[in-house]
Amino acid sequence: MEQPPGFVDPQFPNHVCRLKKAIYGLKQAPLAWYQRLSDFLIRIGFFCSRSDPSLFIYNRGSSTIYLLVYVDDIILTGNSYNVLKSVISRLHQEFAITDLGKLGYFLGLEVTYTSSGIFLNQAKYARDILQRASLEESKPVSTPLAAGCQLSKDGQPFEDPTLYRSLVGSLQYLTITRPDLSFAVNLVSQHLQHPTIAHFQAVKRILRYVKHTPAFGLSFTRSSSFSLVAYSDADWARCVETRRSTYGYSIFLGGNLVSWSAKKQPTVSRSSCESEYRALANTASEMVCALQLLRELQVQLSSCPTLYSDNNSAIFLSQNPSSHKRAKHIDIDFHFVRELVSNGQLETRYVSSDLQVADIFTKALHRPLFEFFRDKLRVGPHPTSCLRGDDSIK
Repeated sequence: MEQPPGFVDPQFPNHVCRLKKAIYGLKQAPLAWYQRLSDFLIRIGFFCSRSDPSLFIYNRGSSTIYLLVYVDDIILTGNSYNVLKSVISRLHQEFAITDLGKLGYFLGLEVTYTSSGIFLNQAKYARDILQRASLEESKPVSTPLAAGCQLSKDGQPFEDPTLYRSLVGSLQYLTITRPDLSFAVNLVSQHLQHPTIAHFQAVKRILRYVKHTPAFGLSFTRSSSFSLVAYSDADWARCVETRRSTYGYSIFLGGNLVSWSAKKQPTVSRSSCESEYRALANTASEMVCALQLLRELQVQLSSCPTLYSDNNSAIFLSQNPSSHKRAKHIDIDFHFVRELVSNGQLETRYVSSDLQVADIFTKALHRPLFEFFRDKLRVGPHPTSCLRGDDSIK
């Protein structure tokens, strides 16, 4: 901390200014603003979600209002128009806010309303990345990585590491609506410290795929019944240098993709069964978190949550405590999935590898299989029909 230029006291040059108010731009400003906003929302009848601190819920009789906040950007939606207008009016009285009407653009995400639901994409953001990389006229490709692609630390260093990190960071944000990019972006993100020319070529390949699919995004459709279904997969010892496995999962609610991940496991697994079992446990943990959020949203599931894996040994391990002797070295916290299964809170089932949707998060696939799984994730082009929908406030 030091006195700002032009306001240095010559008698006390080493003193600093005393902060009496949280000023926009300071590190403590977002926290002070969140505390101010949350206190007001709780005072008018909202309660903060335990699963997601940025979500506030209002329940009065048959009226339900959801308010999602990201710093000073707010999304407000609900099933009662009158209650919505009342909440907006009270927000106007307390804060200097601007009602932007129907939600169409939020933090780089474009929202399109269709006859069957909504469509989320980041087409403008994707084009901005291509322009920054000077690849607007590049030749498009049909997959983000060549089949079987692996990257190592060896190679000629890339001359501009800052550009590499900037592009990879931008691609990470693009995966919010592009789960088909998750594995490829995760792979190039592992080499941010010392990128090589081969790593940058991989990033360019991803961008050429984005050039081929700039308007792709996630589709969400209405469903008469809600079921929570997840797919878990792991590619044993994929990393040739550390021999750590890569695992991924995809979680669907009512047929809509709501959560996914592609990540390298933190420890080395001694067998494919162990790596699959660890992936199974991590996916179960995410499902438990999703269930807690759904309970707060008062969403009733139509069936028991189901977790699919293409490894029979991992499924057997999750359902039979008698096999514990063969897995003594596995950390005890991974075995909580057994308790969920035994209590009837979760079902684990086998799915064949050709239908394992999470496979797209663990390895670079050939084009036909990649496109098949991409369609299963409901990632596709921009829909043609457009309507209008929820409210947005800033």
